[in-house]
Amino acid sequence: MGEKRSNHTVYNVNYHFVWCPKYRHAILEPIEDSLDECFQKVCDEYGYDLQSLHISPDHVHVFLSTHPKHAPSKIVRTVKSITAREMWEQHEPFLEQYLWGGGFWEESYYVGTAGTVSSETIEQYIERTEHV
Repeated sequence: MGEKRSNHTVYNVNYHFVWCPKYRHAILEPIEDSLDECFQKVCDEYGYDLQSLHISPDHVHVFLSTHPKHAPSKIVRTVKSITAREMWEQHEPFLEQYLWGGGFWEESYYVGTAGTVSSETIEQYIERTEHV
């Protein structure tokens, strides 16, 4: 999980996301396998390098690396909307017991960034670099 290259960009962009199903119901365990498969498929299709995925009964942790052209809000919107649609198609009888009124994921989410160097290292580098 180091630097990657494209035509004119060298980057190391990693995001940690966390979000919950609607009403924070603990409904993910029974559908974990199909949800995992769906996350893999979406990330492959959109060019997100899924580093780690943990599905708890009432929330998910997603750690991925991607090109900087992908905004975190767009990543979340894409992954949440496609996985929600797929889960409803595959598990509607189960889900309608818990998620009245449709929807699958809460609107809110957490996002954090991670890299190979600390903030302190970057600040020291900037302070030491001569600015012309």
